Amino acid sequence: MQSSSQFNAQQSNNSTFGKVVLRIVGLLLTIASLFMLPPILIGFIYQDGDVKPFIQGFLTLILLGSCLLYFFRKARSDLNIRSGFIVVGLSWIILGISGAIPLYFDTTLNLSLADSIFESVSALTTTGATIITHLDDLPHSVLFYRQLLQWLGGMGIIVLAIAILPMLRIGGMQMFKAETPGPMKDNKLTPRVTETAKMLWYIYLGLTVICALAYFMAGMNLFDAVSHAFSTLATGGMSTHNDSIAYFNNPLIELICMVFMIIAGINFASHFIAWRSASMKVYLKDTEIKVYISIMIAALAMTSLVLIINNSYPSLYESIRHASFQVVAMVTNTGFSTANISTMPVMLPLFLLLLGSIGACAGSTSGGLKLIRLILLYKLSIREFYRLIHPHGKFIIKLDDKTVNYRVLDSVSAFILQFMFLLAVFTLILMTFGEDVLTSSTTALSALANLGPALGDASSNYASLNDSSKWLLSLVMVFGRLEIFTIFILFIPAYWEG
Repeated sequence: MQSSSQFNAQQSNNSTFGKVVLRIVGLLLTIASLFMLPPILIGFIYQDGDVKPFIQGFLTLILLGSCLLYFFRKARSDLNIRSGFIVVGLSWIILGISGAIPLYFDTTLNLSLADSIFESVSALTTTGATIITHLDDLPHSVLFYRQLLQWLGGMGIIVLAIAILPMLRIGGMQMFKAETPGPMKDNKLTPRVTETAKMLWYIYLGLTVICALAYFMAGMNLFDAVSHAFSTLATGGMSTHNDSIAYFNNPLIELICMVFMIIAGINFASHFIAWRSASMKVYLKDTEIKVYISIMIAALAMTSLVLIINNSYPSLYESIRHASFQVVAMVTNTGFSTANISTMPVMLPLFLLLLGSIGACAGSTSGGLKLIRLILLYKLSIREFYRLIHPHGKFIIKLDDKTVNYRVLDSVSAFILQFMFLLAVFTLILMTFGEDVLTSSTTALSALANLGPALGDASSNYASLNDSSKWLLSLVMVFGRLEIFTIFILFIPAYWEG
């Protein structure tokens, strides 16, 4: 039995931990309040919308955040990995709700609470699914806000907090690992997690600036160039126009978009190493990047062939042009479009959706399963074949000439299993809410993979879904962004024991 002193100590630790969590939430709410300032500035510049919703959002969040920071300013505690899960999971849910404040109060949008939170969470998780059907008529402030949320969510709000606020020294590495995508999260670019977070954001910001300049020089106006650069590097896929990238009907813009989507789909650690060493060798030696490019080329060939055979476009050039863009947009998990994938012939709609659910490289801003997991799963299956042939043999799985730790392999197997399990569960729940089979299965897959595009009633947008479905999909998107474990573990009783 637990002694009285042990019980009191545990109660004290729980109390301290609760205060630390509230302090971190206060810090993140304060940061979130700053997200409202750029749209206010944009609103004053373009004078085409009401900035009051953003002012209300700023005041609400800065007041709540400041109060929490003040009352719990003395709370200090080192967070372990278990604590990191709840802090990160809770933070993303709170930030998703916080981000919905100006959307809910904006009269030009006329969104319900479910719609507002869905749109906010979709942007922050870089899913890119939307319920807004009149983008071209919206004020610049609202359009910019959606794009900004994607960009901030792409690299991660927790990573941003760690990067810009060293005062967060409360188990920063545990929070970093809980938010960062990919099965191998212990590899730091620099000895200090704060410096690692800074370097990731410097690279992310630098690539965004270059992308925006390229868009601008290719013919976009400055507003669209910056907005689409945000969405491209975040692999979010939201646009300032209903027709997405097709609005511009510009092959050069499409090419620039494809180049930067491919870059965003590569592990940002690789970008850092390439920049630091001034060499491209890191890209040429990385197995995951090789598979990434190979899959893209194979998918491009297949998609082009199907479009050509079915005479979907008037010329060979147009077929290859549209096939290239859609394949890159889906493989990188971005979801931009020059054509509605649901109208494509034969098996292409489902093929592209499944392609998007795989995602790009671990450590990128892409969602999905991640190629590294599929590579390791393939190696695991091959190892089992060898074991059948040589029952007493010892076979070590290597990746890029490095032995893969058995714990990573266990994690990969568990992740794939849980992904499939949750996909089935969420699909069934959506069907009980009244959605048809195609809509339920593809929206659940799209939300869990943070992809965006879906089929059925959500082929154009998610506006026709009922509120219950939108609430559920909002949670599913957070599951996907934090790669299942971070949220799923909070529902396991053993997590709360001890």
